[in-house]
Amino acid sequence: MAQEKEAIGAMEWKIKMAGGSSESLAPTRARGCPGIAWLALKGLVVGLVMKVWNFLKKAWDMGHNEPRKVIHCLKVGVALTVVSLFYAMRPLYKDVGGNAIWAVMTVVVVFENTVGATLSKSINRIFGTFLAGFLAIGIHCIADRFGKDIEHFITGFSVFLLASAATFSRFIPSVKARFDYGAMIFILTFSLISVSGYQVDQLFDLAKHRMSTIIIGTSLCIVITMIICPIWAGEELHMLITRNMETLANSLDGCVADYFNNSGGFAGDKESDNKLLGYKCVLGSKATEESMANFARWEPAHGRFNFLHPWKQYLKIGALMRDCAYCIEALNSCVNSENEVSELTKTHISNTAIKVSSDSSMVIKELARTMKTMKKSSAIDLLVGEMNNSVLELQEDLKSLPKLFINPQPLLQEPESPENNNKTKAEAAAVALMDIIPLGTLTSLLIEIVARIEGMVSAVQELAKLAEFKAVGDRKANQNQTTNKVIPDQSALQRV
Repeated sequence: MAQEKEAIGAMEWKIKMAGGSSESLAPTRARGCPGIAWLALKGLVVGLVMKVWNFLKKAWDMGHNEPRKVIHCLKVGVALTVVSLFYAMRPLYKDVGGNAIWAVMTVVVVFENTVGATLSKSINRIFGTFLAGFLAIGIHCIADRFGKDIEHFITGFSVFLLASAATFSRFIPSVKARFDYGAMIFILTFSLISVSGYQVDQLFDLAKHRMSTIIIGTSLCIVITMIICPIWAGEELHMLITRNMETLANSLDGCVADYFNNSGGFAGDKESDNKLLGYKCVLGSKATEESMANFARWEPAHGRFNFLHPWKQYLKIGALMRDCAYCIEALNSCVNSENEVSELTKTHISNTAIKVSSDSSMVIKELARTMKTMKKSSAIDLLVGEMNNSVLELQEDLKSLPKLFINPQPLLQEPESPENNNKTKAEAAAVALMDIIPLGTLTSLLIEIVARIEGMVSAVQELAKLAEFKAVGDRKANQNQTTNKVIPDQSALQRV
């Protein structure tokens, strides 16, 4: 019996040898079910631990790279801790009763990352709640005079009318941009009070308690977000526009230099490629700019920004930057184009094209410097003049390009003879056409970029006037700006 069990628990393998003989291998005992289950459980635990470890590592890296997110989380924790203490204070708890939970809910839904967003939601919540409460109580008092049957009809009609009107207002762009949250709170509060079924005296107590708790919650959020490491939406918008300008300048330099260096694709390391494609960040920043500009309007005067700072002008500058980024995207498609251009024609306009891109990027960087320092530039007019002169030189070089093909011998590399003279001219004309079209496209894009940069210059100068940027009156500062002006960005030129 024991031998049978042992035979069942073991497996015998045989190998067929040459000559027909066979040889048995050492028996291998099969693993039992407990061993398989232990290995599966061990693998599951190890996999779970590794996933938790990777998650914690990513969270640590995110907190290390962006410490303001950690600060925001701590600020929310502080606000909720403070507002929760109202439950422990008996005198306050007696006054507001169970409605103290509304203060906690207010902190959760109102506290945002920036000061402007918190102020926007707080003010919207207060006014939406107050307006809905007063209207609901007033309609309830009027309907109570007509008896139960008429009261239900008046209440239902008022809910239908005001809820429909408030919902329609959320489709209006100006209302949706600034008061969408308030309209939603109005609908919610008015509907809850209207269908609550409380008596008038009970409604007054309910409204008083809820409004007091909402004011406590919003006030606490505003104080904490403005005192403890405040993050201003206006300052974030200002920095975003400045960064996008610098990114746009680097992309413009990189695209033109890459075209004349290698028309088949990107050249350089990963960091250079990221700078080259930086214009995509500008294209995708519209929603962020609009959101920050909306929240910045709610913020009080802070730092270098007054209460009536022209935030709408930032949106205009951002739109002009995106127009320029679209041209750079088209320019980047020329880099990846499969149409080959002869080195002779590329060399003919390479210097002037790179000069146009260099002068254009210097203008954009000067605009970024103006935005960053909030001081009017004394060198911007000179830089724009040099940029326009470079465009004129590029146009002249493009006009002189067909003259290269009058003598086609450098292109065909064979002596001209009377027999193939006509054939040579036809081939030269075809080669000229195939070379001039891509370069004409490149030149047109560069000229269009220059025109859009001039629009950016006008918009930034208008912002400087509206925001009252300081004039640079110091001679040393002017010398520094002139020095920065004449030093081009060598990183793009070295790649050619």
